[in-house]
Amino acid sequence: MKKIVIVDCISTGTNYVGDVINFGFKPIVLELKPDTSDVEEYNKKMEMEYERVDASFDIIYEQDTYEKTLEIVKKVNPKLVLSGSERGVFLSTKLANDLNLLCNPIENLDAMTLRHEMHNRIAEKGLRYIRGKVVTSVEEAMEFYDSESLGEVVLKPIYSADSANIRICSDRQEMAGQIADFFLEKNFFGNLNDRILVQERIDGEEYIVNTVSCDGLHRVTTIWKYHKIRTSDGAFVYDTVESVNELDVGEAELIDYAYDVCDAVGIKYGPVHGEFMIDDKGPVLIEVNCSVMGGHIDSEFFEKVSGQHETDSSLESYLKTELFLKRRMSPYRLKSYGAFKRFIVPKDILAKSAPINKIGPKLKSFHEIVFEDLIEEEKFYMKTENVDTSCGLVFLTHKKESVLRNDIKFLRSVERNLVLSEELDNHNKFNNSVMIKKLQLLIDAAQKYGKGILITDQTIYDVDIFQIGIEDVSDVEGEFDYVIINLNRSIIEKSDYFKVDFILKLLSYIRVGGYIFIPETTYMFIPGQRKGIELLLKALDLRIEVPPYGPIKSVIASKS
Repeated sequence: MKKIVIVDCISTGTNYVGDVINFGFKPIVLELKPDTSDVEEYNKKMEMEYERVDASFDIIYEQDTYEKTLEIVKKVNPKLVLSGSERGVFLSTKLANDLNLLCNPIENLDAMTLRHEMHNRIAEKGLRYIRGKVVTSVEEAMEFYDSESLGEVVLKPIYSADSANIRICSDRQEMAGQIADFFLEKNFFGNLNDRILVQERIDGEEYIVNTVSCDGLHRVTTIWKYHKIRTSDGAFVYDTVESVNELDVGEAELIDYAYDVCDAVGIKYGPVHGEFMIDDKGPVLIEVNCSVMGGHIDSEFFEKVSGQHETDSSLESYLKTELFLKRRMSPYRLKSYGAFKRFIVPKDILAKSAPINKIGPKLKSFHEIVFEDLIEEEKFYMKTENVDTSCGLVFLTHKKESVLRNDIKFLRSVERNLVLSEELDNHNKFNNSVMIKKLQLLIDAAQKYGKGILITDQTIYDVDIFQIGIEDVSDVEGEFDYVIINLNRSIIEKSDYFKVDFILKLLSYIRVGGYIFIPETTYMFIPGQRKGIELLLKALDLRIEVPPYGPIKSVIASKS
């Protein structure tokens, strides 16, 4: 059986394995040497990547020299050598060229992988580019800043594979301080940054244009748009990336420009994950990444949104020319609306649980969540200031745009209390006699609604209402006009993760019609308290009712 080699098979690139098998080839993963001094941590990371793959594959390893690696790959005798990530582009392109396989020309490798060279290339071809210079000292950076009369600037490592350590500087003084620190840090190859790209900052709307190419012909697979929000301290952070299902004014020009960039860089085969900006002057390239879109996006998500997925489309561009040409002539029509929401950490937090893992799957547009459970160990999260300090992702897709928008709005509302939890101590809030008095008043006031039932973890005396324990909820028969949920003793010692899971399960038993009363004696022990319980009600598509006038504080909801 003919083989296809996948260099650095990680993130979305892991989808290649199953697709290679579906195309009738045997997948061979070429694992790169560790990009960190912590080899054990690197091996653990790679094991986690491979666990995502629900198919068998063989692994070969990058050697100490390129020549030794080439010899190993030669013995495999592959049909193709592809990159499973941006970090793998350099090696996969060299190998494919030396083995005389279908690939992008080696002379274009710098323009494909180095941020400054791709802009030099498109400038040579007469396309709009971002002014920038690679510098090796603070003094050189200052000289460039002054000569170009720059304002805000962006500092970047020169390799496009490194998405971390991109910094925005508002003025000359800030740049001087930031760039001095930058030279002391390591790039993704594990080497000190001896060269740094200084670019003018372009302020506009950010886009992703994903393409695949066959013999120099290009076609769009998906288009995405970044959305940012302003935090409480005034910073702008990435919030969502949302599919562009229908082009708006100026976006067709973006696509033409993206094709021109592919031509200028010299793309002949395979995927390009292009990042662009549109400002009042039109579109401009941020960078091209000559691999499939990252983010650990599974193929099913892409299929739901567009009817195709990136790794499958990439293989088509190499192996199924007729199908590629047919798709290229078809109009751009997505099947559903898609988005991935980045979770924003509102402050530095030592998180002990992640309630969002139980809330996310209740959303109508939910597809997948990429987030740590944090059940067995705690973890410190920094306040979100950029892409690298977001704490997780949730993937959403739905046929109706309005449903997607509502779910995104809901997720924004839970970020402060129900994504991560510090598990704060609630024992000082527990006053049994006060709670019982409040609950008795609520039970008396609720009688006007008809026949009621009290779900409680403590018996309440001197009240006229049918009472059951939480263990008997699923066995209840009969019709009730309302239900009161009184839970405190049974949940006060539990984690917020457990509380959210428990409340969601309990609410799922509620039948259509009637009212749900959740008194202060319950919601004060839920993360986020009153707002927290209201968010859980919304997650189950329950209606929050207008509370009647009176001294009793209770959240009232109904299920229609």
